[in-house]
Amino acid sequence: MAWLEFAAAWGVFFATHSLPLRPPLRPWLQARLGPRGFIYGYSLLSLTVLGWLIGAAGRAPFVPLWAWAPWQAQVPLVVMLPVCLILALAIGRPNPFSFGGARSHAFNPARAGIVRVTRHPLLLALSLWALAHLVPNGDLAHVILFGVFAAFAAFGGRLVDKRRQREMGAAWQRQYSEVMSGIGTARPEAWGSVCLRLGLGVALYAGLIWLHPWLFGVNPLG
Repeated sequence: MAWLEFAAAWGVFFATHSLPLRPPLRPWLQARLGPRGFIYGYSLLSLTVLGWLIGAAGRAPFVPLWAWAPWQAQVPLVVMLPVCLILALAIGRPNPFSFGGARSHAFNPARAGIVRVTRHPLLLALSLWALAHLVPNGDLAHVILFGVFAAFAAFGGRLVDKRRQREMGAAWQRQYSEVMSGIGTARPEAWGSVCLRLGLGVALYAGLIWLHPWLFGVNPLG
């Protein structure tokens, strides 16, 4: 039954990450919830299903694929700090290259921020999170869980690029060239915002360490 729950969780996860984003369902939901309501509702739904999926992996039968060693627990502990910093620098920022082109109208190539480093910072964070947690979780269910997320993050960027290039046309290459040229990089007064985001990233990292034993039953500090 535990494997059935794990399979069902994957089915719901894929359904909730495809159906609400496709026409005519997405326009129908946006018309009733509003753009912000749709984003908040979809984010809450995604986090809820992700929590179920992670819990289902923990309840699946334990089938070891490699032996656990104490050093493995240090990998996610170290890697999650840059993951949280990437999230803090990326969330809420305009990014025309991301899936859906978040707040493209407000994007300034001269103030691209983390987009100058990677077009898909959230996928980068997802990839690092998945690979780091794969190391100390060498059982079949968790290898499937984190392996699928790592593969999705690795190939998802290419799929998003192709879609956004079709949608944006010549504007995609023009904006990307402007971003990579480095012309007009952030002025000194922008560093206050950067420092604030970095501080929030550190706070998120500390909060995750504190909440991890209650959320997932594992203490990252041992």
